[in-house]
Amino acid sequence: MLAHCLPGILPPLNEQEALEVAALYSISKHPQRPYFLTRPFRQPHHTASGVALVGGGAHPKPGEISLAHHGVLFLDEIPEFSRTVLDVMREPLETGQISISRAAQQVDYPARFQLIAAMNPCPCGYLKQPNKRCADCSEAKALKYQSSVSGPLLDRIDIQIEVPALPKGLLSSSSGDAETSAQVRARVVQARNRQLDRQGCPNAQVSQKSMSNICQLPPELSNILEDALDKLGLSARAYHRILKVARTIADLNNKDHIEKSHLLEALSYRQLERRLQPS
Repeated sequence: MLAHCLPGILPPLNEQEALEVAALYSISKHPQRPYFLTRPFRQPHHTASGVALVGGGAHPKPGEISLAHHGVLFLDEIPEFSRTVLDVMREPLETGQISISRAAQQVDYPARFQLIAAMNPCPCGYLKQPNKRCADCSEAKALKYQSSVSGPLLDRIDIQIEVPALPKGLLSSSSGDAETSAQVRARVVQARNRQLDRQGCPNAQVSQKSMSNICQLPPELSNILEDALDKLGLSARAYHRILKVARTIADLNNKDHIEKSHLLEALSYRQLERRLQPS
């Protein structure tokens, strides 16, 4: 439900982005989307092949990652996908494009998408639930299930959140203080415009060369980040991605510099990665 709601809080496509998306749908011979400026949302089934996901064929066509260009690619029950199929996304997640090579031709398609994935903690989905419905899944079986998502792919997922079971009565209760999608979208648009005014691109696309100025940390926060990386065993890639997430949190709070609360929040989104890895 959260993944399906995400496009509703994303900024609309600008004219250039909308034309790129329309061109990809035209090449792939997919029906044009009804709303020209809305960001695409793609949800392939877990039985999708590598060609369906990244593109290809005798006459190479865009796959799901290109059809999600400038939008959202949602992979539900991600451990059910073939690990080989999932790992072909690693390079596009870094470069924002996919190169398809065939004997007669080579084609490059854009693939700058936002990956959203969901998974259960074990095959039955009830691991460590208070009602003890999970009777057959041992810790080893659950770890094997979770490890079907490779470490290198998990390392490229910036925000990793564990969603616990909701307490009784919470779903049926209503809160008048909750933000609407329109309110959240206004904050997102404001933060994105702040990024475009500052560096000409969203934080996710900031080059390594520019990060020292845009994501600069005072010595105190640098020490906190380095200690956390050492304790969590995170990679250099994770270091830069944590900085970008912290910078984005600061932008959402309309702050000029990354503060301690922003950095700690960004680090908290990497805790799940450690729990999913074999000890």
